[in-house]
Amino acid sequence: MREDLGVDPARSKSAFPGARGCASAAILLYLAAVVVPPLAGPAPASELASRLLQPLRPLVGTLFLGHGYRFFAPNPGPGHTIRWTMTMPDGSRKSGRIPDEALDRPRLLYHRRFMVSEKISALVPPADAPREVRDRARQDWQPLVKGVAAHLLQREGGLQVTLETVEHYLPEPAEVLGSGTFADAVTPLGSYAWTEASR
Repeated sequence: MREDLGVDPARSKSAFPGARGCASAAILLYLAAVVVPPLAGPAPASELASRLLQPLRPLVGTLFLGHGYRFFAPNPGPGHTIRWTMTMPDGSRKSGRIPDEALDRPRLLYHRRFMVSEKISALVPPADAPREVRDRARQDWQPLVKGVAAHLLQREGGLQVTLETVEHYLPEPAEVLGSGTFADAVTPLGSYAWTEASR
């Protein structure tokens, strides 16, 4: 026997007629803000995903959803390091790289320095890019590189440091099986003396 609970079916629908539609739209918008950023970058990314991301940028930025999950899978891109060579006050030379797994401990420090090298590498065009492209990009990357140079010179006590980015070649499986030799792409970032780097 069915018990009557005294609920009027006509009134059981939402007191706010558009509430269900608004909630559904908000959920779909949030889902798009979670899914689209990893599809839109880093490269290679589809042009469609990049266009879909444009109207979502304010929401993605506000909610900090711009994560690069595609960095890890399914096809990660090449890694980058910054290689440096320093002239010391006694005339000797010292060299290293950023990040350096032997020196950058704990792991969080290594990860932060890895992000520095990736950020700079993303801003620096390849050495064979047109001159006007390289000159325009220099305004963006050179202040960061000067900061890195000043930090290295202060930490190591050097007089001058030369920096370059190294894009580590990522071989295809067939290339690995063929046991070939692979060349990394090197892009010079310039030489900086203590006074120039600290300006």
